[in-house]
Formats: sequence, structure tokens, C-alpha cells
Amino acid sequence: MTPFWQQTQGDSLAQGDLLPDCPVPTFPATFGGSAGDYTVRVELGNMLVVTQSCDLANGKAPVVALCPVWALTDYMAADPAFKGWKAWENVRKGRVEGLHLLASPDDPADNKRAVVVDFRQIFSLPFDSLQAHAKTLGPRWRLASPFLEHFSQAFARFFMRVGLPAAIPEYK
Repeated sequence: MTPFWQQTQGDSLAQGDLLPDCPVPTFPATFGGSAGDYTVRVELGNMLVVTQSCDLANGKAPVVALCPVWALTDYMAADPAFKGWKAWENVRKGRVEGLHLLASPDDPADNKRAVVVDFRQIFSLPFDSLQAHAKTLGPRWRLASPFLEHFSQAFARFFMRVGLPAAIPEYK
């Protein structure tokens, strides 16, 4: 099986970098509506970089977009709609908007150990803080080609959807 992932380390960032235990802000339900002081929790999550590598390498991204990554079993436990394997087959085939499956970095042949990327949640964090976090991780995973391009295309498709008010009638 062609490896989905390659190992990297250091403070370089690229699209497709898996950043475990990444600190991300979670805002309270009362956030917004007016200016003021708010308490914002910071939680740790596994994140995948979605900002284009060329923008990161050329200093054009002062903030980096990331999406959360879940172990398949953790996502199944958190969302009752995805308890059965038939639902995951639809995600695997790209039929579920907002979710994308990637092979496990540790055991790509075992589809039950796949990881789920949730495009419906996007976090933006400062480049410098992510670079510092990446450096502390030691060896880490980065999506390899052509899986990186496939992932990038799935992310783009999620955002380029257009809902039409009408359609050409069905051919019968």
C-alpha cells in the first residue's frame, strides 16, 4: 500500500501537516454581540494544516487555517449518526459534505484506524505559535503526494459548493 504519510520534524509548516495536541481556543456560547472581556478556554486538539504550503513558505500567511482530526472510533462515539460502517463508506466515497477520511499514519491498511478530518470546523492560529508548537513535537506526520492533493481538492470542493434555486428538470 502506498503510504499516505511521511515523517517530518522541525518548525517548517506545510499543508497536510498533522499537529497533535495543538492548543486551540474554544469560545463560550455568550461570545459576541458586544465588545467586552470574555473568558476563552484553550483546549488541545489534533489539527491538520489546510493553508496552502506556498503561502506558508513565502510568509504570506500570518495566521494558519487548521481543521480538527479525529480517530475514527472517537468520532463514532461523539456522533450517533456515524455509528455504523455504512455511514463511513459514504464518507470514504466523498458523499458526506464536510468530512474527509485519511488512512491512519500508523496502520494505513486497517480502515477502522482511519482518521476523520472535519472541514466544518476551521481554526486560525498565528503562524509563529504553530511553528513553535511544531518544533516541540519531534517527528510528526505530513500527508504525502498524491494524498495531499486529494485532501486539498476535497477541502476546496466543500467550500465551492453552490446551491441553486432551481435545476433543469430530470430527463425521463
